[in-house]
Amino acid sequence: MDQEKIGKFIAKQRKLKDLTQEELAEKLGITKNAVSKWERGLCLMDMSLLKPLSEILEVSVNDILSGEIIESKDIFKKSEENIIKLTELINLKSIKYGIIGMLLFSIILMVISIIKNISMASVVSMISAYNCVTFISRYKIGKDRIDLVTGVIFFIAVICNTVAFIIS
Repeated sequence: MDQEKIGKFIAKQRKLKDLTQEELAEKLGITKNAVSKWERGLCLMDMSLLKPLSEILEVSVNDILSGEIIESKDIFKKSEENIIKLTELINLKSIKYGIIGMLLFSIILMVISIIKNISMASVVSMISAYNCVTFISRYKIGKDRIDLVTGVIFFIAVICNTVAFIIS
């Protein structure tokens, strides 16, 4: 998704409706700063705001995601492109949250190992957790059962190693 293009499009459509950033933000129940960030291309809006935003600006959701008014002959093609881009964006967020979770998990294991004065066996859990997140994320994208089974096996390894680590 081209955040800058989308942001410029939102700003243009907002101005065509004679709305200030503050008025648009108020209608959406968000802050003026959020609208400013969108329009500067610093971030995208929460996907739950797409429909209300499109209604306020009187454009389609596809127009917003494309950053331009789509001609009727191009709607199918642009819709498909936007769905693919949104899917990629969602997958990247899933992977990001997985990595954050893995880091928090690793920190907890390290703290426990320091408190209990035992070896840093958490490395095995970290590697297993990373692989679990990776394979589950791949499964979400490709729906390949092998990725799901592999992810679940790594998840079981994380749980078993964590229990063994805490008990020892």
